Amino acid sequence: MANPRLRALIWWRRWSKREWAIAVVGFTIVIFIFSLLFDASSDQTSSPLLSSYDVVDLTLLHNAKDRGAFCLDGSLPGYHFQKGFGSGSNNWLLHIEGGGWCNSVASCLSRKMTSLGSSNFMEQQVRFSGILSSDKSQNPDFFNWNKVKIRYCDGASFSGHPESELKNGTELFFRGQLIWETLMDEFLSLGLSNAKQALLTGCSAGGLATFIHCDEFRDRLPRHATVKCLADAGFFLDEPDILGNRTMRSFYHDVVDLQGVAKSLNKDCLSRMESFEQCLFPQEFIKNIRTPVFFVNPAYDFWQIRNILVPDASDPHGNWRPCVLNIRTCNPHQLQILQGFRSSMLKALSEVQQIQGGGMFINSCFIHCQTWIAETWHSPSSPRINNKTIAESVSDWYFDRKAVKQIDCPYPCNPTCYNMDFTQG
Repeated sequence: MANPRLRALIWWRRWSKREWAIAVVGFTIVIFIFSLLFDASSDQTSSPLLSSYDVVDLTLLHNAKDRGAFCLDGSLPGYHFQKGFGSGSNNWLLHIEGGGWCNSVASCLSRKMTSLGSSNFMEQQVRFSGILSSDKSQNPDFFNWNKVKIRYCDGASFSGHPESELKNGTELFFRGQLIWETLMDEFLSLGLSNAKQALLTGCSAGGLATFIHCDEFRDRLPRHATVKCLADAGFFLDEPDILGNRTMRSFYHDVVDLQGVAKSLNKDCLSRMESFEQCLFPQEFIKNIRTPVFFVNPAYDFWQIRNILVPDASDPHGNWRPCVLNIRTCNPHQLQILQGFRSSMLKALSEVQQIQGGGMFINSCFIHCQTWIAETWHSPSSPRINNKTIAESVSDWYFDRKAVKQIDCPYPCNPTCYNMDFTQG
């Protein structure tokens, strides 16, 4: 079971079966959206303001209406911006929110009634934690940077195009790429154009968006700036499920077709692959990324296990249900299959070993996103590999202190892991 304090810090929301049956053809999918509710106390010496400094207001994108950069429902996209201070005044960290995708008109219509499709449902304030924290003890190397949390409301990892709206016959806006470009222009006007150091990050679907836009982000910044990208739990595998079906590839096919995503994908990848949706999988397009990229991913990513390896349609009798909710309940045969999934991930990541400037932290935990949660990013009880936290490993890589290719031993070898237990209420 996960550490009780971590469970108190994380809330997760289950959408109705009907919504996810629509969103994912053939099975019910669950998106876990993390939100940190951390302790009001903070290190007063690490920030020029009190602990309330990490409560950050929502800002709606100023030029969005003029440029037609709308969320799925036509509302204005939003972000949360915290200004840097001291030595971090000219450094920038952008974090893209996660939250899955919609692959049909029906699922996008359902999504636009939530914060993942409309700014009308977004929280007016969020707390910055983990990699977004201004507490030096929690975030030693990025605490005083300019930090942005980009809200996700387009349903296609900021890669949809309005030309596809004509297909659906409903009032849905597929403007992900335009939202991204408008956001970048706004951040450049706020000081990103003078950045000396910058890090683009994202969690889950936001991690995939980080991959997609990494080189574009690099190209918009000053040539002399140090610019790198970090994807957290965004390395989705193109793997068959336990019945041999390519469930995730089929799902991505529908996303690409519905929202015209191909126009945002890597052109070299598109030219060599048989189908466009294959270029939504990082294992295919990382070969063409020019900007240094760091991968944070659990080898037993519970989202991928539940939705790629063992979708509901592949387990009609529920034999896998206890295992996908709590890895400790998996029987020896199921653990063998999970070890095979880990091997597939490491094989796909082997491409990163050859990329100059790339890095990774692949732990053996049953979890999903880890960088923006204080408990898993950098704390006395954080997951470690070779006695290094994720934050320490990322910093060693970003600041070129040493090469970082941290790969954990197989489950259940790492006692520092947070292994989520979704059988508990």
